[in-house]
Amino acid sequence: MSKSAEALFLALALAATAPVMAGAAWAASDAPKVATAPQAAPAQPPASLPVPKVTELGRPALKEEIAAWNIDVRPDGEGLPEGHGSVSDGEQLFLDNCATCHGEFGEGAGRWPVLAGGRGTLKSERPEKTIGSYWPYASTVFDYVHRAMPFGNAQSLTPDQTYAIVAYLLNLNDIVPADFVLSRENFPKVALPNNPNFFDDDRTTSEKEFWNANPCMKDCSGPMKVTARAAILDVTPDEGKDAPKGNLE
Repeated sequence: MSKSAEALFLALALAATAPVMAGAAWAASDAPKVATAPQAAPAQPPASLPVPKVTELGRPALKEEIAAWNIDVRPDGEGLPEGHGSVSDGEQLFLDNCATCHGEFGEGAGRWPVLAGGRGTLKSERPEKTIGSYWPYASTVFDYVHRAMPFGNAQSLTPDQTYAIVAYLLNLNDIVPADFVLSRENFPKVALPNNPNFFDDDRTTSEKEFWNANPCMKDCSGPMKVTARAAILDVTPDEGKDAPKGNLE
């Protein structure tokens, strides 16, 4: 290539790159500056969080709100509302509100609980645990009826209606006569037949001889030995390869 041709080629190359170089120079010097937000420093947790002295959550319960929840009844009559109800009034109320499940005479309908009868069955193979045969206190009857019955419409009964239904149930169990009127005043005098057979938990004395200061905590089970059989329910496993291992004594 001649010198004239080389000069021409160099001139063309410089002309082609001049706009790019000029643009770069302009960007580096004369271009307007665009402000950017400064990078915020990472948030640092406080050295210690202040503990509020008063939470200021909620408010004191109103007397009416406490009364709405405080409806339990104790064996000595504490918690009973003012009111009264007769056996005769309770019979009709029971038929209207309770007999569908418990039967007209407390005998139980279908698989619903039996409320009357069962005297003398507690030591039998099939004990009937009713108000008259098993329950210790009449307050249990009143508390449950007042708080949870009728099923699906709990706490819809007035105190007078509850007294009447309880009086009828006591009469069905031969505890009060047919002309009896149950009230807050005479309620604590009602005694259920099985009450004397209940006693305080005395395991701290009656079972103390069985306590072991160093009980076995590992590999304690031995060969299984059946000492009694649940004949009524037939749930005791038979001996054989499918019998569970362990000590059933």
